[in-house]
Amino acid sequence: MSFLFPPATVSSHNASVAMVQVNDTNPLVRPQQFSSVSVSSLVSLNSTTGLIQSPPGRVDKKEVLPSSSRRKRRKRVRKETFDEFKVAPPPPKTVPSKWQKYVWSLPPHEALLYAKKEINHAPVVTDDPDLYAALFRNISIFKRSYELMENILKVYIYKDGKRPIFHQPHLFGIYASEGWFMKLMEESRQFVTKDPSKAHLFYLPYSARQMEATLYVPSLHSLQPLSIFLRDYVNMIAAKYPFWNHTRGSDHFLVACHDWGPYTVTAHEELSKNTIKALCNADLSEGIFVAGRDVSLPETTIRNPRKPLREVGGKRVSQRPILAFFAGNMHGRVRPILLKYWKGKDEDMRIYGPLPNRISRKMSYIQHMKSSRFCICPMGYEVNSPRIVEAIYYECVPVIIADNFVPPFNEVLDWSVFSVIVAEKDIPNLKDILLAIPLRRYLSMQTNVKMVQKHFFWNPRPIRYDIFHMILHSIWFNRLNQIQLPQ
Repeated sequence: MSFLFPPATVSSHNASVAMVQVNDTNPLVRPQQFSSVSVSSLVSLNSTTGLIQSPPGRVDKKEVLPSSSRRKRRKRVRKETFDEFKVAPPPPKTVPSKWQKYVWSLPPHEALLYAKKEINHAPVVTDDPDLYAALFRNISIFKRSYELMENILKVYIYKDGKRPIFHQPHLFGIYASEGWFMKLMEESRQFVTKDPSKAHLFYLPYSARQMEATLYVPSLHSLQPLSIFLRDYVNMIAAKYPFWNHTRGSDHFLVACHDWGPYTVTAHEELSKNTIKALCNADLSEGIFVAGRDVSLPETTIRNPRKPLREVGGKRVSQRPILAFFAGNMHGRVRPILLKYWKGKDEDMRIYGPLPNRISRKMSYIQHMKSSRFCICPMGYEVNSPRIVEAIYYECVPVIIADNFVPPFNEVLDWSVFSVIVAEKDIPNLKDILLAIPLRRYLSMQTNVKMVQKHFFWNPRPIRYDIFHMILHSIWFNRLNQIQLPQ
């Protein structure tokens, strides 16, 4: 059966972020997902400074592996410690060029001004053996910015704070992105500096996932303890070091993939408004995430930290008989609507709640994605979904249904060439929207999905243009976006 017919306009909502530019300043409205509680009257500025040094609460036993039982539990427990992988060797030493010596001699702020000027006058790139031009908004700007990042950027990582909240990466599950970035950032010899006077960016190395596991009390139904803890940590480093106060936090960044990541920064005004936040929950409607300053973090499900790219790849188009596929739990506002209109209604639209056992015994979840032309990626409780990256891994064109969501790396990638963005209100017309995509365009999109894969791969030893470098580049690029050139 043929699924692709003559062209029709793909639906998109007014707030579609597929074409959001880095300088957008859209007015934002922030719904109250959690009750707002004033904390200034309850806790003094540094009331939990001791807590920062030695975090209280429970620690998930899965996340701390006792040395005495390590050998017995090796096969059934996925460790999250730094000895999970060997540290990447230092890059081979080369003789610095005169240009490199010049940019290395510049003070940090002057180096950023220099980089911004260079990007504004980037040489035209029409073809590059390492990059696929069709994926990018402007490949010339991206390539020049990336080269400057490689040669200039230095990051200082605060040593303050103890495990499990600080310096202990969580390397598996749907929130693994923040842990993998932490691990690879702290291991980096290329980008990390021990001299803060040479730093262009400052990293707050905490895990939102570990903070939730350690500090959240389910019976209280409140995120206040988490936001107070983070507020007091920032107050502590601002009092202990001069760097935060130099820029009011605008050259500091955090990386948080947990759904609650945005809501834990609200107790500290400068942390919320100035700091670069790399968040999986990149929702424009909340009033916390700001396009052009903050970074949309890819949400990647890692099932085996030793083999993060296991099962990557997919079938050719002729071996994808399913038009569209979704299976998942029912939470959030979008998924119930999706099932209302499409579950069991159309053989071409394989839309389920949790994948039934009678179905999964014949074809697994991953096999469904590899056998489908389009993979439906509706938001859950929050706007992002690990299905977006899963679809890319399995070479299935992602269909994103999440109003106000900013896709990952939107500063540089053109999502319209390898994904479909559908407004929530257009779910009843989903099949017509997909069938309206011409075959030639679909084949181009599916090829682009294959080409964009490498930008979403976690590698134990980072490779140029992989997901670690793309996240770091987005942080670097958005920092430059805040720099004002003198007139």
